[in-house]
Amino acid sequence: MRAAVRKVVGYLGAIAVMLVVWEVAALVLASPALPGPASGVGQLVAQASVIWPQFIVSAWRVVASIVVGLVVGGPIGLLLGRARRADALFGPLVFLNYPIPKVVFFPILLVLLGIGDVSIIALISLIVFFQILVTARDASKSIPSSSVLSVRSLGADSWQVFRHVVVPASMPEVFTALRISAGTAVAVLFFAESVAGSTGLGYYVFDAWGRIAYGEMFAGILAMAVLGVLLYEAIEFAERRVCRWAQAQR
Repeated sequence: MRAAVRKVVGYLGAIAVMLVVWEVAALVLASPALPGPASGVGQLVAQASVIWPQFIVSAWRVVASIVVGLVVGGPIGLLLGRARRADALFGPLVFLNYPIPKVVFFPILLVLLGIGDVSIIALISLIVFFQILVTARDASKSIPSSSVLSVRSLGADSWQVFRHVVVPASMPEVFTALRISAGTAVAVLFFAESVAGSTGLGYYVFDAWGRIAYGEMFAGILAMAVLGVLLYEAIEFAERRVCRWAQAQR
């Protein structure tokens, strides 16, 4: 309970600081392109009926992408970390493609999958996939051999070792990668929706910018910030539920 209260207080303090900095910057620059926080927040409330459906669309896209990237990249990464031959064969392929900025493939995805949810989700999933895969592989590979041998000595087979040792030991690092991926996913979501979308918060922000409606633009930016915070908190909540043993050791 105390931890929850401290977190709420921390968030309120951070919001207060950000609003003050925003207000000061708006006063100093005195530019229509940077309205004060009262204008941005006011537009967020006034445009709630318009922004909310766009928020739902963006939330669906980014959550679906993170789930796909985790479900596909997590198991593959964990297996590569424990299978030396497979890692020797596929590891170079992974690390050769990992540094390539995946956004360059977006035009190809648009041609193959068309404009809409599928191409946007595919792009974000591809980025999250590699981030999760590399982290899961390294976490799985770094598990001490003594931990595996101790379970083996009790008669555990390969599947039991994977289930009861490899997966639990790797999950904290995987959740860390998930939190990082959430921020990346929201950034890529904005790019994809603004470039090739007709719905979503990214499209809303870009459309408002094109109409020189800066108050509405900042309302969309605030909504996208809220989406990022909610994703981060949801992942942290899931980590506390899944990795209770790790939380107890902290």
